[in-house]
Order: sequence, then structure tokens, then C-alpha cells
Amino acid sequence: MKYLFLVIFIGLSVFVFGFSKKNHDKIANDNEVLTAEITGETSMKGDVPDATPRQASGFVEYAKSLIGTRYLYGSMDPSKGLDCSGFINVVSNHFGIDVPRSSVEFTNIGSAIDVDNAKPGDLILFTGTDTSRRVVGHIGIVTENNDEGLQFIHSSSGKANGVTISALEGYYETRFVKVIRILPADTINSIA
Repeated sequence: MKYLFLVIFIGLSVFVFGFSKKNHDKIANDNEVLTAEITGETSMKGDVPDATPRQASGFVEYAKSLIGTRYLYGSMDPSKGLDCSGFINVVSNHFGIDVPRSSVEFTNIGSAIDVDNAKPGDLILFTGTDTSRRVVGHIGIVTENNDEGLQFIHSSSGKANGVTISALEGYYETRFVKVIRILPADTINSIA
């Protein structure tokens, strides 16, 4: 009888975890651990999960399919509108990637990437409209980075008032905080 609970526990653990299709990449942030889940068909190469080729080639294209969706603060529903982090969530969740809900929560996740090395699929972080506060308040996805400069797609509450592609220049350059990579390297390289 004393082993019955152990056998049941092991059996349930094997059942629950043995059939799970989730890989967890834990990222330490001071005393806090944020977990990004990658679901679907994945394989492990070192510590970084690889996305399927379909996921890799479609991330930016799926984001572009949302161009014209209006801006709506606090929304993750494309039929109603999207705010900036809602947009990132919709695109990421489409590929089974669990990301934080608010833009400020992206501050300490992923790997920081130099702007010159930013690739399509990387996330680009900005301050809010008050540039004197260096706190992340806006986010987008890099769509291209070449001799003509870096372009990114985002849901803007400004003049564009919705999902649009902008250049990292002028106004956005003054708000720039950093570029981060949350997608596996194989994903980014297959998009570029």
C-alpha cells in the first residue's frame, strides 16, 4: 500500500509529461524566472529549441498579413483591433510561442542583439511616448535590415493607427531601447 501512491504518481507523471509537446526555455531575470513555451513540432539542438521550417518562414509573413488591423488598447483580438503587445502575442501565439502580455515584460527576456545584426523576426523595443523614461512601452517585429535601414512592423496608436511597417529613423530612433531575439537561431536564419 505504501508504494501505491508512488506508482500512481509515477504513472501520472509519465502520462502527463510523456505526451506533452512543450519545451521550456527558462530565462532568469534577477530573482524572477520567465518561461517561454515553444509548442508544436520541435527538436532540441543544445539548449535552444528549433522551430519547424514552416514556422520559421512564416513568422514575418503572418505578421504582415495583419497590416491594416486597427489599433485598440488592451486588445489581442484582430477582429476588434490590437495594441502593440497584443499584436506580438497574436503573431507569436499563431506559431505556438508563449510571450509576455505587456511590452514592458519583454525588457529582460531573450538575447539582446546589436541593431546592425538584427534580422527579420527579432523583436524591437521602444520607450513609451515619454522618451525621458527609458522604460519599454512599445514593441514591434523586425521585417528587414539592410543598406536602406531597419524596418519593423507594429501596431501603432499614432498617425498610422494600426498595424503598419515603419523605419527605425526619426521619432522611432529617439525611442529605441534595444532589439531582442526570442526565436531560435535556426528560425531567424531561415527568414533572413
